[in-house]
Amino acid sequence: MSVELTKVDSAIAGLSLTPKEEKEADKSAKKTHKRHSSHAEGVWNIKDLEARKIELTLPIETQKTGWKLNTSPSTIEDKDILQLQLINPPVKKIDLHFPLGLEVTARNLKGVTIKDALDAIYKQFKKKADDELDKPYLAGFEWDKEECWTRLIVHQTNHSPAPQPSSKKSKKKKEEA
Repeated sequence: MSVELTKVDSAIAGLSLTPKEEKEADKSAKKTHKRHSSHAEGVWNIKDLEARKIELTLPIETQKTGWKLNTSPSTIEDKDILQLQLINPPVKKIDLHFPLGLEVTARNLKGVTIKDALDAIYKQFKKKADDELDKPYLAGFEWDKEECWTRLIVHQTNHSPAPQPSSKKSKKKKEEA
């Protein structure tokens, strides 16, 4: 006895009118599934590291980039540095604090790399002229757990810490002279 319910019967019994509405209810129940492709194994949330008191370490390569803040990070000579993790253990995001109060956030769900940090800094300084910057070169990053566990302090300098290699044109001029 599977007879179609009428509007009155379904209202009394509390049943839905069409099977289409039942399917929509099932779909909304299934939407709680999280996507796993964007989650990388071994990448931490910075707040979890603070709660567990796990120490952060910075690679020494961050101190010798010789990068100018208002130029693109792709201008760095050693491209291998850009692929390194900014801190160890890797984190999804970290705040970069400048001494004068500016704060930028570097993000990457697979772990913040040095390139991600430089991109975040470049985004803030790309429209500034050279003469507007007091200290235009990146000297490095420092983690001060006493001040704030969840951010890095950005140090700047007046001159490039790494000697910039001269261009081909200037090399030719030196050879001719």
